[in-house]
Amino acid sequence: MVSQLKRHWLRYLVHVACLVPFGLLIFDYLTDQLTVNPIQAATLRTGKTALVILVLSLACTPIKIFTPFKQVTMLRRPLGLYAFFYVCLHLLIFVGWDYGFDWEFISEAIGEKRYMIVGLIAWLLLIPLAITSTKGWMRRLGKRWRLLHRLVYVIAGLVILHYVWLVKADVREPLAYGAAIGLLLLLRLPVLRRWLPKRQIQPANQPERPTETA
Repeated sequence: MVSQLKRHWLRYLVHVACLVPFGLLIFDYLTDQLTVNPIQAATLRTGKTALVILVLSLACTPIKIFTPFKQVTMLRRPLGLYAFFYVCLHLLIFVGWDYGFDWEFISEAIGEKRYMIVGLIAWLLLIPLAITSTKGWMRRLGKRWRLLHRLVYVIAGLVILHYVWLVKADVREPLAYGAAIGLLLLLRLPVLRRWLPKRQIQPANQPERPTETA
């Protein structure tokens, strides 16, 4: 048990850190501390948590490439799945708590608000990535797995657009997240990898462990 804890302490830390926002949300709800507009507060908190965790999952590969901390590769999958969990929670608050599962009312709202449309598209694209995040699916899909999981950058872009259209006026925070995602994408370019010593570069034919949503 102790040896396992020493070996996987970073993964355990990620699990705890990712569950803390959910625990705090539940605590604040039960103690009536979700501001005067609890639905809006819960919606914003779950959405922002999902975005932060998504950015962290995208940062794993550049960290592995440019630093000695290769163990971050094992964090991609749990981070991606936690991001998906918070996106689902974000959507559930919207359709259940805010709109009471009134599908007619929800359809009208989605048709009228463009940020809801791109948010829904991002969630739909995340579903196959979450489903195929296991090693079994990685083996079944082969090279197609990596191609499929590149959708994560499309999803990240949609999430940023969703955030920008949601806040409308002060877009500095969503644009800061967008800049971070853009930088992480640039750091993946082969031309930057060539600047590194060969011993720091992952061979092109070596499969990555699941997953970017992962």
